[in-house]
Amino acid sequence: MRVCVFCGSSGGRVRHVEVAALVGRTLAERGTEVVYGGGRVGTMGALADAALAAGGSVTGVIPRSLVDWEVAHGNLTKLHVVESMHERKALMATLADAFITLPGGAGTLEELFEVWTWAQLGLHTKPVGLLDVDGYFGHLLKMIDHMVEEGFLKPPYREMLLVDHDLDRLLSRCRDYRPPDYTWSEESALP
Repeated sequence: MRVCVFCGSSGGRVRHVEVAALVGRTLAERGTEVVYGGGRVGTMGALADAALAAGGSVTGVIPRSLVDWEVAHGNLTKLHVVESMHERKALMATLADAFITLPGGAGTLEELFEVWTWAQLGLHTKPVGLLDVDGYFGHLLKMIDHMVEEGFLKPPYREMLLVDHDLDRLLSRCRDYRPPDYTWSEESALP
């Protein structure tokens, strides 16, 4: 199994770096390949370094422009260098069997929302998980629930987003995931 982990090129607080390392180590110990953005810095670097140190397989996908900035990780199992951020996300999605998002910034959220939207559109049926470290995503989850309340997000699509603060439980939920039996229609779009 391959899990794509979305996380930051910044480290954030020390706790976030520790959790990224825990995720990398845990996936490696379970024999799960890590797919991620290919960076050596921030929580991305901590994730990759910990997975590699635990004997895991790590595949990075990075745009050439970031290689030119010298932020590419040099010791990965495999590094794909692509031409654009769009190609990066598409290849990461193709390589992955599941997605887990860790605390991060705007780019991390953009990756999460794109793969979650693709799931809503039926472009894939892979689990999309959010590891809510110390309540980091609390405000975001309130906004997502507000989208449901306001009629912009259907409850079955909200249920697609697997949220947990416990890594082992989130990985189990990803393993057991079945997409909801729901198809959008004009009638279902009406309030």
